[in-house]
Amino acid sequence: MMDNPGLYSLGDLAVTVAGTQVGDWITDLEGMLAALANLRLAYGSGGTTIRAYLQTSLDGGTTAVDIACVLFQTASETAVLNFSALTPKLTQVVPTDGALADDTAIDGVLGDRLRLKLVSTGTYAGSTVLSGRIHAR
Repeated sequence: MMDNPGLYSLGDLAVTVAGTQVGDWITDLEGMLAALANLRLAYGSGGTTIRAYLQTSLDGGTTAVDIACVLFQTASETAVLNFSALTPKLTQVVPTDGALADDTAIDGVLGDRLRLKLVSTGTYAGSTVLSGRIHAR
């Protein structure tokens, strides 16, 4: 049984210049069997692409592992993803950090923490914000 089920914020990250932003780990998720993620881009103006990586860790936060990559561009958009730790993985998962292919997810890999990592290109303006929420259970 999960120690601390519930709703958690992965942050509201303002996107302006091209670059990488890494949110704080949401910790104390030991025993998590599932996670429902909601990633929402409130688009302002400008920019080119934003890749939002949902990451977990299996070693206490030393190594980040991508479990999803959602590609956002120049329009407001919401992505909803559901993950289960009970999905069997019969082939090796090679951990990546900010390198998972666009619009893909890896089910069955959930550690004791989650965070959001953004990689943006182009210059965004007009209060562009990417918000992330999870429901851990």
